[in-house]
Amino acid sequence: MTPVGSRHDDVGWLKKLPRRLLRSARFLILALVLAWATLAIYYSTLPWTGLRLGLAIAFAAFGIWALWFARRPRMRWVFAALYVVVLVGWSFIRPSHDREWRTDVAVMPRAFVDGDRVRITGVRNFDYRSRDDYTVRYEEREVLLSHLVGMDFYISYWTPGPIGHTFVSFIFDNAPPLTVSIETRPEAHEGYNPLASMFKKYELIYVVGEERDLVGVRTNFRHEDAYVYRLQLPAEAARRLFLVYLERINELADRPEFYHLLSNSCTVNIVRYANLAGRVGAMDFRHYLNGWVDGYFYDARLLDPRFPFAELRRRSRVDAGVEASAGTVEFSRRIRDSLPGMTPRPPSTVPAPEPNPGR
Repeated sequence: MTPVGSRHDDVGWLKKLPRRLLRSARFLILALVLAWATLAIYYSTLPWTGLRLGLAIAFAAFGIWALWFARRPRMRWVFAALYVVVLVGWSFIRPSHDREWRTDVAVMPRAFVDGDRVRITGVRNFDYRSRDDYTVRYEEREVLLSHLVGMDFYISYWTPGPIGHTFVSFIFDNAPPLTVSIETRPEAHEGYNPLASMFKKYELIYVVGEERDLVGVRTNFRHEDAYVYRLQLPAEAARRLFLVYLERINELADRPEFYHLLSNSCTVNIVRYANLAGRVGAMDFRHYLNGWVDGYFYDARLLDPRFPFAELRRRSRVDAGVEASAGTVEFSRRIRDSLPGMTPRPPSTVPAPEPNPGR
């Protein structure tokens, strides 16, 4: 038999549950507000790291005291006023093309579409001797939309886990693939910080380049693990997606944007542009934990269905093939020769498109 007092205690606890949940939600919201503003100060454009760090610590300390320990309610209003100051300062931070960029992201590509013919300037094709030692070379490529026959999807991992870098290669039957990688555009003194990328720290760039550069630098010199999959898409869908990419490339060349890890990054934008090109489907958590996005594509029947996913993934790793093919003219063909779902393209015996004299 349950004691009467215990029954009353249980009922009393249940009555208090909504109030406790409300307090917990309020605490979480205030903590997130305080954390966001503190990080916004630290990653702001204010000069001197020491100044930004000191202001961030002072703001966080005052916020903790004002929100949870101060006995005078007006201290919360003081905190609210300071928060508005941070928001106003944040709103004045604008992206720019006029900075001292790292050489690997120094040139913004641009596309010119003339019917079936597409000309792209600023195509990266560096020769690497080490991770940071390379010969800078930007070129111009011309391709024909009617010869775009497919699309390959890459995932590259700098560390094992659910986060990686994704990018795509557009496949032509008369020319080498053309690779597009959505990346941050760091300045010469900067590295990459995922947390900082959510606080207007980096501009956005779509690097257009040759696979021997964009793939080779990751596997041969940064020692990342890379996987490539042939997407099961009709050629017409790949062409529509290519045109969406070209439009975005030109928009960025005309108007800079900030990279954002959750809203304006590699995989999120790939999915967004696929939606514009005709994809039907909801967002998936693997679009954000993009190291697992190949599993999403497999579930969506966009990858080779002949193998279980684990086997397909094992066969799709390209590191050894990339290293063996480094520097070769037939780089793209050789790394695909033994990969599942790939139809090897014969050596590039078909001439590239002739220049358009009327351009």
